Amino acid sequence: MAGSFSFNHHFLASLLITITITTLKSVHTTTTTTNTEFVKSSCTFTTYPRLCVTSLSTQSSLIQTSHKLIAHAALNITLASAKATSAMMVRLSSSSRLKPREVSAMRDCVEELGDTLEELRKSIGEMGQLSGSNYEVYMSDIQTWVSAALTDENTCSDGFEGDDMNGKVKVLVRGRILVIAHLTSNALALINHFASIHG
Repeated sequence: MAGSFSFNHHFLASLLITITITTLKSVHTTTTTTNTEFVKSSCTFTTYPRLCVTSLSTQSSLIQTSHKLIAHAALNITLASAKATSAMMVRLSSSSRLKPREVSAMRDCVEELGDTLEELRKSIGEMGQLSGSNYEVYMSDIQTWVSAALTDENTCSDGFEGDDMNGKVKVLVRGRILVIAHLTSNALALINHFASIHG
């Protein structure tokens, strides 16, 4: 009798464990799906939704279903991309193969990107401060800075116009700047959407 009770007890315990694990997996899967769906639906407010989804879906577990966190994540991803491109351009501008005009455009662009980095950093800092009575002031600052970052990126790209520019360098730089500009545009759209919901 004791043996049968012991067997039933173990059986029930393992059954309970199995049910719990299955439920947890299901909850995790549902949460992951919900988070991913939130990223996809939020990205519909952006000009470049496909880029938005690919750049933010890896962050979905951190974003969860927060409009503030998705805007914050978009800014961080844009900052990382701008930093990497700026570093690449600093390396390229010291290349002996570039014409003086290209070196000049490259240096101007690095300067513009420096402004972009500063504006994105300030925006990320203020995103963390968004609350209560200062909300409107901070949100206005963030929107202004991210818009300015977008202008800087376009100015940088414009510097590479003209036929006297090396095809490869021009294509490489403008391609990278375009990605940053698109990421910045998406971040601004997500910030504006968050502001419209909050306001």
